[in-house]
Amino acid sequence: MQRLEHMQHLDKHLVDELAHVARESVRAELREQTRGQRRKAALYAGSGAAALYAGAAVALAVGLALDLVLPGWAAALVTAVILAAVAFALRTAARPDTPGFPAAGGTRAAGSVPPVPSTPPTVGTDRAPGTDRVPGTDRIPGTDRVPGNG
Repeated sequence: MQRLEHMQHLDKHLVDELAHVARESVRAELREQTRGQRRKAALYAGSGAAALYAGAAVALAVGLALDLVLPGWAAALVTAVILAAVAFALRTAARPDTPGFPAAGGTRAAGSVPPVPSTPPTVGTDRAPGTDRVPGTDRIPGTDRVPGNG
């Protein structure tokens, strides 16, 4: 009996040790993966900030160039319209198939949401007009009774 308890103790110890080793190896692997992802995210953030400042410099250059031939307010207005058009084009390129609107090719893509009907369905459309019967049957809704058969 004592030998059986000793074996159970060894089995429990072995299972605990294996679980500990497995947890440590998974933890080390996740730590390595997240280290690379953090570095990549920091690089993307830095490139985004640099692109933002570069875009501001280009907008300023366009505005100053237009200021040579137009009044200042008109140059600023033209620059704003150009930037708005670029923003709209980029948004459209990122999301070409807006639900309810055709894609760039003129037809809706497969799997897109169908258009919403202009009028909501009316209440009681599961019955034939002026009766309590379901259309196409003689049955009364919610029962198995047929009118006139009790």
